[in-house]
Amino acid sequence: MIQKAIIPAAGYGIRNLPITKAIPKELFPIGNRPAIDYVVKEAIDAGITDILIILSRNKTEIMNYFDRSMELEAHLRTIHKESMLPIIAPAKVNIQYIRQYEALGLGHAVSLGQSFAANEPFAVMLPDQINLHQNSLLLPLIRNYEKHRTNVIGLQSVDPKLLSQYGVASAVQVQRRIYEVASIVEKPAYDPPSQLAVMGRYIVEPGIFELLKTTKPGIGGEIQLTDALNQMGMTRKAIGYVYKERWYDTSIEHDYLKIQQRAYQLHKKRKQ
Repeated sequence: MIQKAIIPAAGYGIRNLPITKAIPKELFPIGNRPAIDYVVKEAIDAGITDILIILSRNKTEIMNYFDRSMELEAHLRTIHKESMLPIIAPAKVNIQYIRQYEALGLGHAVSLGQSFAANEPFAVMLPDQINLHQNSLLLPLIRNYEKHRTNVIGLQSVDPKLLSQYGVASAVQVQRRIYEVASIVEKPAYDPPSQLAVMGRYIVEPGIFELLKTTKPGIGGEIQLTDALNQMGMTRKAIGYVYKERWYDTSIEHDYLKIQQRAYQLHKKRKQ
């Protein structure tokens, strides 16, 4: 069973400027919860017991959010609002933190988790890819890893106009929702190999760390996780699981506004 997850949250959030000068994009509100809280809940609901969040120097607010606030708890008791204590209670999971001192890319961020992974397969969960499903969408990736014992990558068919913003898989379907992934092209400017974009969810074997040590900077001058995955795929193909469920990319303004609207609709429905 996969029990560990790495959540890279050290990026500058350039696509969301200027607001990300002051607020980490991982704390963008969706309803009354920040985006990263949805990702952590998704991990917990999939059976994850330990999470490593990769931070940069200016993102200590994320640590504060998941920490306990003794002063706020005391204030709620003073004003007889004890019913709100469960809302602010820390997540029931062991969360650790490490800093990425330079913005060297997703591959470099993941490489910082080697000692955390402790030679076990682990999940990678990008915090700007959010879903609002009641059941954890990390679970099908974990189940497919247990079945195939190779890297598993979450995929979704997206509008061709958006493919230049994602890693795009060259893949062949082998079962319903299951593809054999030959390679991933990172943010193709033209001629993408398919419409299957990587949705920011991975189950990765620990052999990735040795490959990341020698992976040279790729697109954008960054160390790309996809380059290391492609190298692993030369000896053993990864499995792609195609999501039919709706994902939202909070780095894209249109998607962020849509998930806000959807979260409000769900909250209103629960209250009826």
